[in-house]
Amino acid sequence: MKQRLFSQGWIGVTQIVILASLTALTTIATTNQPSHAKGETFYCGKSKGIPVTFVRTQDSRKVTIVRWTSNAYFPPPWTAQRRCDEVSRRFQRSNDNGTLKNITTGTLRGEPVVCAGTSQNTACTSNNLLFTLKRGVNPSATLRRLLDRRGLAAGNTLNESAGDTINIDFQLYLDNATVEPD
Repeated sequence: MKQRLFSQGWIGVTQIVILASLTALTTIATTNQPSHAKGETFYCGKSKGIPVTFVRTQDSRKVTIVRWTSNAYFPPPWTAQRRCDEVSRRFQRSNDNGTLKNITTGTLRGEPVVCAGTSQNTACTSNNLLFTLKRGVNPSATLRRLLDRRGLAAGNTLNESAGDTINIDFQLYLDNATVEPD
């Protein structure tokens, strides 16, 4: 009798331990997945043979962010393809971290840059850098030109501030952006 009770108790304890272990493993696996805040996925693809940073929006629209058409002004190994891969990764990281609310321009280590931020006029740092522009260009004019035909024309997404910095409400930009065919 004692043997039977002990055996049943041991089976019950074993089941509890297995269930607790599975719950812990499921929790760990779930928390280690990227959050993909807001459901957007950024990736480097090709359009007519040119590397392009795209975003697949939560409602499955495919939007072009940047066409990497030139290999000319950045030294090797920064080819258009490598820039596309790296910048797509940076957009995704900023999105996952919740810091891709605004896109702004600035200067970092003497280079004109485009950065992500949670609010307008966020200072550009190596942590929020999206991409570097060619030396000597006006970063605000370049960013405006890059994004204008894809979403800024709808208005209300662009805020020009003092100096030569612009801020773009990225969610409004995506909501108004031109969709690329698949």
